[in-house]
Amino acid sequence: MPAITVDDVLVLPRLPRLDPAATTFRPVRRLTTAPQGYEGEGFPVRRAFAGVPLNELDPFIHLDQMGEVDYAPGEPKGTPWHPHRGFETVTYMIDGIMDHQDSNGGGGTITNGDTQWMTAGQGILHIEAPPEQLVMSGGLFHGLQLWVNLPRVAKMIAPKYQDIRGREAALLTTGDGGALIRVIAGEIDGHAGPGSTHTPINLAHITLQPGAQLDLPWQPDYNALVYVLSGRGTVGTEGRPIEAGQLAAHGKGDAVRFTATSATDLFVMGGRPIREPVAHYGPFVMNTKEELQQAFEDFQKGRLGVIPAGKVPHTD
Repeated sequence: MPAITVDDVLVLPRLPRLDPAATTFRPVRRLTTAPQGYEGEGFPVRRAFAGVPLNELDPFIHLDQMGEVDYAPGEPKGTPWHPHRGFETVTYMIDGIMDHQDSNGGGGTITNGDTQWMTAGQGILHIEAPPEQLVMSGGLFHGLQLWVNLPRVAKMIAPKYQDIRGREAALLTTGDGGALIRVIAGEIDGHAGPGSTHTPINLAHITLQPGAQLDLPWQPDYNALVYVLSGRGTVGTEGRPIEAGQLAAHGKGDAVRFTATSATDLFVMGGRPIREPVAHYGPFVMNTKEELQQAFEDFQKGRLGVIPAGKVPHTD
């Protein structure tokens, strides 16, 4: 998993050693296994939040692990033009390359460790697809797409696009140098990531060496979700076994513990719950069924944006 790496993690800032007597490690509330499926024009995904109630995910809605897949020439696929309203999509590319374009003028190319953060707000159209050279050559493709809910007061704000390069992430390690922690958004122990959020959240990609233990301080008013991208280990002070494709949802506390039994990559998420009604259908996340109906009507009438001139919508 390339993402962003460093030659020597020991030059990075280090997390403090937590005092067990003064720390409440979060228990594992739920452990689930992500089912496999297909998205867009047929690229493989794992639905990381399947089987977890929305109230335990809040403020998150949906998480897909895209790949990891090694495409043959002609196989790479993306999504057709499609709408969103009422939330944010965060696309994190671990390995490979992807192009993005939206009807608000945002877009670009992301590769190892880069993030595209699109705030749909009142409505937008966008497309995600592999560049032509990747379609022709094939190659590795691995990434994540996370949906972050917007509170009622922000659901109809103007769309916004953030292009976050992997080198902008805050990097730190543990006391023994057994982990590389990449902070994409929010903050861990005062180290802030570059992502600008409407809802207070933390996002981090963490690589652990075999045998490494991670004691991660975490805001008590945030939820805490740990998804295993690769490898295996144990989670929580109770040492529950967990492996690639599984998600641990945690209970209350101010720290998370993970111990790697092999080389392991984690995506760790948490945020302050919004605690508002959620009406979610397809590409829209609103507060009421009436707002969902309005979103569909606005999309059908072209109010969520127009495909830029010269771009033909996919029909397959």
